[in-house]
Amino acid sequence: MSLKLINFTLFQLGWLACVVGSAYYFPWQGTIIALLIVIFHIVKSRNPLLEFSLVFCAILIGTVWDSLLVWMQLLTYTSGMWSAVVAPYWIIALWALFATTLNVSLRWMKGRWLIAMMAGAIAGPLAYYGGYKLGAVHFIDRENALLMLAIGWAFFTPVLFLLAQRLDGYTYLSRPQRVFL
Repeated sequence: MSLKLINFTLFQLGWLACVVGSAYYFPWQGTIIALLIVIFHIVKSRNPLLEFSLVFCAILIGTVWDSLLVWMQLLTYTSGMWSAVVAPYWIIALWALFATTLNVSLRWMKGRWLIAMMAGAIAGPLAYYGGYKLGAVHFIDRENALLMLAIGWAFFTPVLFLLAQRLDGYTYLSRPQRVFL
């Protein structure tokens, strides 16, 4: 099995573990699985310090962004909340998990800023909507929450890919072409 397929599969399994764990009030179980996947990813990289730095940046961005959405009362989570205005720890783990895809399975998107923006605007809200359907997140104002999620992910996805270009611990894979589409 290729590294890209393993990376994609582990991300999907980690996402599902976090969301289902939260929906059934066991958010720490999914978080542990996600963190084990992140550790595996970092250890397997050619340059673990760069990959750890990318994951850490994603955690910072995700914590601030998701906490802002909670603070704005656009959404709330069923479990794993540290406080009423801070994103739950399992969501923060998902940001770390997403960072593991940037230099491996989603590497092809580097330098394709418009595609990254559009993918973020669509896939980001869809992931939250999937969490909503599974019972891990509740939209207080669904339309505005999905709109804000689309705007945020349209912005943060290219930013994370830009960071991934600078913090690439998996440089042995082919370098992406610089294109603007």
